[in-house]
Amino acid sequence: MKYLVEYIDPDLLQRVQLERLRQVAKRLYDNVPYYRGAFDGIGVKPQDIQSLQDMEGLPLTDKETLRSNYPFGMFAVPMKNVKEIHASSGTTGKPTVVAYTDNDIKVWSEVMARSIYAVGGTDDDVIQNAYGYGLFTGGLGVHYGSLDLGATVVPMSSGGSKRQLQLMHDFQTTILTCTPSYAIYLAEIAQAEGYDPKSSSLRIGLHGAEPWSDAMRVQIEDAWNIKAYDIYGLSEIIGPGVAVECVGQDGLHVWADHFLPEVIDPKTGKAVSEGEDGMLVFTTLTKEATPFLRYATKDIVSMTTGKCPHCGRIMPRISRIKGRTDDMLIIRGINVFPSQIESVLLKIEETEPHYLLVVTREGALDKLEVQVEVNEKFFSDEIRQLEALKKRIKSEIDSVLAISADVKLVEPKTIARSEGKAKRVIDKRNI
Repeated sequence: MKYLVEYIDPDLLQRVQLERLRQVAKRLYDNVPYYRGAFDGIGVKPQDIQSLQDMEGLPLTDKETLRSNYPFGMFAVPMKNVKEIHASSGTTGKPTVVAYTDNDIKVWSEVMARSIYAVGGTDDDVIQNAYGYGLFTGGLGVHYGSLDLGATVVPMSSGGSKRQLQLMHDFQTTILTCTPSYAIYLAEIAQAEGYDPKSSSLRIGLHGAEPWSDAMRVQIEDAWNIKAYDIYGLSEIIGPGVAVECVGQDGLHVWADHFLPEVIDPKTGKAVSEGEDGMLVFTTLTKEATPFLRYATKDIVSMTTGKCPHCGRIMPRISRIKGRTDDMLIIRGINVFPSQIESVLLKIEETEPHYLLVVTREGALDKLEVQVEVNEKFFSDEIRQLEALKKRIKSEIDSVLAISADVKLVEPKTIARSEGKAKRVIDKRNI
């Protein structure tokens, strides 16, 4: 068996975690000014870390930390050692930047290969990778893992649905990797083209990058006659491959020899009891280029430990994402913050900074409508002027979000006001 570490003694795993934690803390203190200041600010040195329980007193890291140190302030190695850079969209134009050394890419390949193996993938599989390639980490992460496993990878990237189906048929694809909503959409396209997706060569679907429900799983499995599995990752930690379901489909195993998980109360910062909901926090134990200490994912999960009754792995299991502690939306695999919309509208004098995001799901795909109030001074009944403004706003929003949004112009003072926190989002998806 290739990945024996998944079954090692739990006490040995904890010793490995502590050793790696102490090593990464020293690297951060020595090489990243932000972390040196954070440690000094609480009067702690890396050598003071004597147990995994000492984690609780260490500072948290979040997206704002990365943006404040944009672009390369969080790098822990010289640029000559950086072999790959990825970035995610930012709320104010500044993305979060992460980097990889040669060894980081090897680790990424390994944990993704483990993830594919955990759901039943082998070197005999043909993996059609319909995650986007580029600055988004999804496509390349799956690609690297497929190669490490020894499987055949078809680097389709996202989109081109009819061609996806054609090559799936011609190449006899056995594993499909994409967002869950796209898996459903592809099945709908297949049926519209007169092709029964149940008759395909697929046997496994590996889906992530957006929240999805057990009802969606059933829909995917019924449509394609496959087993569909959840995979979790985020670029700040390494990309896809941080955690994945096993064949039991009962929680996602975290590869905890590389990513040390905690679940904490987001208000108090204290660890919650096993099985209790809290915010997921990760420390990267082996990342070289951009290691992070106690990265606050803002995702709400519960975690269980102990030997998995389904596969025998001893790696801890997290639940599916149950919510978030911030206002981020995930739409078609893209992170969207209301503040991104606000930053666009503040630059357009014809509009007011009053807006509403309405998210729906039509068929299998998410749809975003942005309702925008027009300033009284510029409000006009002339359709041409309003249409021109609408197109300009749409163009600006699409370029910032990296996804297409519908824009609806509304009359002044028609979006509800609030004395407390403004309600910016109506999410009508049943996920």
